[in-house]
Amino acid sequence: MNIDPVVHTARPTDQRIPQEYAIYDKMEELNIPHIRVDHDHADTMEDCLAIESVLGAKICKNLFLCNRQQTEFYLLMMPGDKPFKTKYLSAQLGCARLSFADADHMRDYLSTTPGSVSALELLFDREGKVRLIIDQDLLSDPWISGHPGISTSTVRLTREDMLRYVRAVGHEPTCISLPDPRESEQE
Repeated sequence: MNIDPVVHTARPTDQRIPQEYAIYDKMEELNIPHIRVDHDHADTMEDCLAIESVLGAKICKNLFLCNRQQTEFYLLMMPGDKPFKTKYLSAQLGCARLSFADADHMRDYLSTTPGSVSALELLFDREGKVRLIIDQDLLSDPWISGHPGISTSTVRLTREDMLRYVRAVGHEPTCISLPDPRESEQE
């Protein structure tokens, strides 16, 4: 994993994908400051661990999920080091078994690809097809990080600014408390 150790506080000036520029445009419109780190594709949580030290903040896990019928879609934000069990989320949301949504739905609703999804891409869900779910444990950190449209950059925002951003793009988050499956295994 090659990471540029330089932390940037302004939008990029080099060639980027249009989705990334749209996210920076929205952050500027909302006067949301951020810091950015550029790096090789970081498609897994393991890749993101190296980025955490440069950003000075933990990377959150962003999971794009759907129901069995592929009619309801969810973006779950949770701590990156916390294991995920679909049964706990399904029970709290009162829905049938959830699974990972496919790349086509991710592209259609969030204009991104697997490995690059974050709450910043909710900007592209203008019809409100995706419901944002946030694990309460994530909100204990002062910072929330995510990819701005592609997994070759990561931005860090304050928790309050991330919540302001998602609300400004029409997504009121649902906060839940997912149990940590590691704790029940120790009992």
